[in-house]
Amino acid sequence: MDIVTVVGARPQFIKAAVVSHAFQKAGFQERIVHTGQHYDPGMSDIFFSELGIPSPEINLDVGSGSHGAQTGAMMIKLEKYLEKRPPDWLVVYGDTNSTLASSMVGAKLGIPVAHVEAGLRSFNMRMPEEINRIVTDRLSDLLFCPTQTAVDHLKTEGMTKGVHLTGDVMLDATKYFAQKAQESRPLHEILGPEISTFFLATVHRAENTNDPNRLSAILDAFRQISETIVWPVHPRTRNLLERFDVSKNVVIIEPVSYLAMLTLITHSTKVLTDSGGLQKEAVWLGTPCITMRDETEWTETLEGGWNRIVGADTTAIVKATTLDPHGPAPMFGAVAGGSASSHICRLLAN
Repeated sequence: MDIVTVVGARPQFIKAAVVSHAFQKAGFQERIVHTGQHYDPGMSDIFFSELGIPSPEINLDVGSGSHGAQTGAMMIKLEKYLEKRPPDWLVVYGDTNSTLASSMVGAKLGIPVAHVEAGLRSFNMRMPEEINRIVTDRLSDLLFCPTQTAVDHLKTEGMTKGVHLTGDVMLDATKYFAQKAQESRPLHEILGPEISTFFLATVHRAENTNDPNRLSAILDAFRQISETIVWPVHPRTRNLLERFDVSKNVVIIEPVSYLAMLTLITHSTKVLTDSGGLQKEAVWLGTPCITMRDETEWTETLEGGWNRIVGADTTAIVKATTLDPHGPAPMFGAVAGGSASSHICRLLAN
């Protein structure tokens, strides 16, 4: 079994890590292609070493650019690579431009495509990720769904062939790496001894960072929150923040590794984010989440108020920080018969 795995952004490295481990146990040959969508070594290389992912066979070095330019460059370079040695399966993850480019190239070359994290929908077509998901699902031969909700979305759209409920590989990763994070990246090494009680924030989506009104509203909310807010900031967002007045209770730090992020989530009082994966990780680790978007793909996280959708509304963000969830945190994403990664291996082998 010869598999080509395509990754290009931080969430994909994490998902691929646990599946790659399963591939190794199953005796599959895996070739990893890094598109270079995240080209900063601090955002990319460290994940491969930290998570034990085999080094990429090739890095396409695409870098940043407009959606069209970035996706087109990926398709041109990936097509040349795959034409030389077509694999048995092309495995893609999530909903980035790397996902879209890979699925289109695979489909046009007649290489079977397997989509991990299929069937997610925000129903917001202004999101580039939503377009990428829909197209990738249509082009994929195997659709590995993390939840029954994702399966139902595909059924509604007329897709039932090749659809499988595998569970969530992010749950595999969170379970596997959470304990390792506590041992290898303790809190005092990340923040120093002076910060022990804090909220954790991440803001990176274009809908928030590219809209001055939304970003200003989020910063106003941070200003009204009395707690210390620890905010790992991507370099692009840091440049944007130079135009705004960031309050003194906000501690801006450099982007952190996956293990360090798990440690921060575990020790934070609440998480404020516009990330998709971080919503799930927070809930799975028992930390209430406040999502600064207008919708979520992960509706399961909303149970018991463990995740609250507040958009970029200053008042709603501040109010949500005063509310606590009720009942146990929802543990979704698991299915009977083994981990999501083992289910994916078995389905590919068959």
